[in-house]
Amino acid sequence: MEDRPIIIGVAGGTGSGKTTVTRTICEEFENTSILMVEQDAYYKDQSHLPMEERLKTNYDHPLAFDNDLLMAHLQQLLQRQTVEKPIYDYEMHTRSSKTVEIKPKDVIILEGILVLEDERLRNMMDIKVYVDTDADIRIIRRMMRDIEERGRTFESVMEQYINVVRPMHLQFVEPNKKFADIIIPEGGQNHVAIDLLATKIKSIVEKQTNF
Repeated sequence: MEDRPIIIGVAGGTGSGKTTVTRTICEEFENTSILMVEQDAYYKDQSHLPMEERLKTNYDHPLAFDNDLLMAHLQQLLQRQTVEKPIYDYEMHTRSSKTVEIKPKDVIILEGILVLEDERLRNMMDIKVYVDTDADIRIIRRMMRDIEERGRTFESVMEQYINVVRPMHLQFVEPNKKFADIIIPEGGQNHVAIDLLATKIKSIVEKQTNF
């Protein structure tokens, strides 16, 4: 289809470097119309549930995401329509009443731990990327983030990692590696892989432009 935006999916475990890879690509294309969509914004609305139920939410499970809404928004962006992207309120454990207006761009990067898990999302992607980083590096990054940015204790981070994050990663995230067109070891530190990915994106953009 002429003038159709391209969609790039970037998946990988928590702390793998997905966001760093995505931001680096965005910097490479600062003169190109590019948009990043975070799967985390599409956690399900839980306003109908009492707080004690919301606190039990497993945010690393595929059922935590409203992929139907995400797909609907991606379809609108592909048709060059503006969408209202949801905002998730982590303190209230539900979707905020506020939204962010997102305008269509030539390149859409969809980033999140489980963006390759749903076949319907995979089928919308032109390039599928998996950021593959060793578990010890990922847990250290997550620990630093949760303690420094979210005020968590070391004990709570470790308990969550052992009981939820690690088993969910092994069951739902790691298996998605087989769907990737490109695997980037060590995330944002792998400049060669990111350069190769950027080159591939440029070639697709040029083909679309010259259609």
